[in-house]
Amino acid sequence: MKRTILLAALATLSTPPAWAQSPQHGIDHLEPPSWWTGMRSGQLELMVHGPRIADLEPALHYPGVRIAQVVRPSNANYLFIDLEIAPDTPPGKLMLQFRQHGKTVLSYPYALQARAAGSANRAGFSSADAIYEVMPDRYANGDPGNDDAPGMTERANRQDGSGRHGGDLAGMAAHLDYVADMGYTMLWPTPLLEANMQRGSYHGYATTNHYRIDPRYGSNDDYRRFVAQARAHGIGVIQDVVLNHIGDRHWWMQDLPSADWITHQGQFVPTEHHRVAVQDPYASQADKRDFTQGWFVATMPDLNQANPHLATYLMQNSIWWIEYAGLSGLRVDTYSYSDNAFLSAWSARIMHEYPKLNLVGEEWSPHIPIVARWQEGKRNFDGYVSHMPGMMDFPLNDTLRRALASDDADGAQYSLTSLYETLSQDYLYANPGNMVLFEGNHDLARIYSDLHEDDALFRMAMAYVLTAPRIPQFYAGTEVLMTSSTGRRDDASYRRDFPGGWAGDPVNAFTGAGLTPRQLAAQAFLKKLLNWRKDQPVIHHGKTMQFGPEQNTYVFFRYDGDHKVMVAFNKNHSDTTLSTARFQEMLAGVHGGDDVISGQHYALGDTLTLPARSVLVLALR
Repeated sequence: MKRTILLAALATLSTPPAWAQSPQHGIDHLEPPSWWTGMRSGQLELMVHGPRIADLEPALHYPGVRIAQVVRPSNANYLFIDLEIAPDTPPGKLMLQFRQHGKTVLSYPYALQARAAGSANRAGFSSADAIYEVMPDRYANGDPGNDDAPGMTERANRQDGSGRHGGDLAGMAAHLDYVADMGYTMLWPTPLLEANMQRGSYHGYATTNHYRIDPRYGSNDDYRRFVAQARAHGIGVIQDVVLNHIGDRHWWMQDLPSADWITHQGQFVPTEHHRVAVQDPYASQADKRDFTQGWFVATMPDLNQANPHLATYLMQNSIWWIEYAGLSGLRVDTYSYSDNAFLSAWSARIMHEYPKLNLVGEEWSPHIPIVARWQEGKRNFDGYVSHMPGMMDFPLNDTLRRALASDDADGAQYSLTSLYETLSQDYLYANPGNMVLFEGNHDLARIYSDLHEDDALFRMAMAYVLTAPRIPQFYAGTEVLMTSSTGRRDDASYRRDFPGGWAGDPVNAFTGAGLTPRQLAAQAFLKKLLNWRKDQPVIHHGKTMQFGPEQNTYVFFRYDGDHKVMVAFNKNHSDTTLSTARFQEMLAGVHGGDDVISGQHYALGDTLTLPARSVLVLALR
């Protein structure tokens, strides 16, 4: 017995442990999964992931393509292969070979595709557009069969305000007629990439696979078809991009490429959100690091874009989706939280590849100088250079809501004058006309609730967003006066299902069935203005002249040569008469105007009487 035990022990000692044995080589991930010939940049870095893949030597033979460099990170399960692709490289399928001791042990076919005609010069969204933001999970369920997709952890439960409800690409596609008929020309779905999280996966801001559409929305091919369908309806699609963080169930987290792939060595250290730190002349380095390296929550690891391979990965991922799906722009979540040098390089790389595309970043601050820092052309005191064409206009959104919701008492902190003064600071932006002014989004209380469910104030807000010198954006449900809680943040109430998106819904905003007269009137009001705006170059790129508010009224003009539009707000509970002499810079030679909303003609003699609690949008003649 003792001899048997001894022999067994010796046998165990002579057998290498599993981790030391020669692996069965294979490739678990190779990203980007494909690429294109004829790109402006001929550089491409492939991330290859598989057991002990770094032990192998990559090789290829394809006309116009060569391996410039092979990088082996600290984790031997990864290789980074830098390719150089000549401008005249023909499209086709190259064969990547992986060799050991001179023998090919793995082969991997890699597609180099031909670009779509005109791809490099694709036009992005602009001030001629109106953007419609949709949370796909909460908009419409076109395919109940994918509500609980295989391999996805969280199951659909429409009764859970923080759970998945089942909306998908098929649901959005089924209602493109509605979106187009309303007058929207751009669609911004919140993130559609796989978010295989245990809880809260519906919002999509915790990516677990950068190259896969979440199967509960559909497939990659479904997404590409959806974008093409939208384009056929005259609607471009803007993709929501998250550069700052991922979900903790991302496949990377099971086998990180290197110890510095995630900030704080992969340990949760929360950010304190000191967003001014990155441009504060008196800021401590500790605060700067905290802002860009701290995590939002423990389930969202913060990415370290100072790692050059991760930086390249994220740049290529954005380009891949633009090219693959045929996108009209990108909206970038939590923009300023990422490594600042990376953001400059990322925005430059995207705009180099697509010089006519548009990008918009989220910097959630009510302070104009903080937001203005990130726009291309801004001369910053610290020399920071951005190539980001546009930003979300949080300062003007905040002022609009507060100014309209105020009680108009003498000495009130906010009033129409606040709106006037905020717009007067447009000189702080390098390109104010490329800022995106939104009435609401998925992170804010519904504007109708913030405005005390006052129909008159709602109409003023909608008219302002559509006539101000900005790119307008609306949140799905605003058009039918959807409400929410106000005060303390309550995401579940901000993100309720769009009525009519599910079979059996008692109210259907797509058809109007079950909507109240107030909801129908609001929907018609917004539809009227949106469709009017589509054909108004004077609103798209005309100049602006505003007059300081008096008598609780506010007037501004959009003008371009002989084409002029007068926008007049009256917050008073009674009709208010204004002398037109004050506006002669704009009204000289003008005899009257037709209200775009009601069609009523207003003579412009010595006075103009504004109806109580109203907004007039007068096309002057």
